[in-house]
Amino acid sequence: MYVIAIAWLYVTVLMAATEPNLTAGVLTFAFYGLLPLGLLLWLFGTPQRRRQRQARAASNAEHDGTETAPGPDKPQQ
Repeated sequence: MYVIAIAWLYVTVLMAATEPNLTAGVLTFAFYGLLPLGLLLWLFGTPQRRRQRQARAASNAEHDGTETAPGPDKPQQ
């Protein structure tokens, strides 16, 4: 995943370098490179963040000795 992100940033840096002035280059890099890539990485990172949050909650529940309520992807028993 990160190889694709690095390659896309490389492409947008080259696109920005061909712009006629600095302002256009910075805007090209920001709007074609950084913002869409940031959104994409944030969206694709959501499942990992959810798993980490659930693991942290389970670890805290183990440590406290309490049960946690089942989440939307856990069936109730």
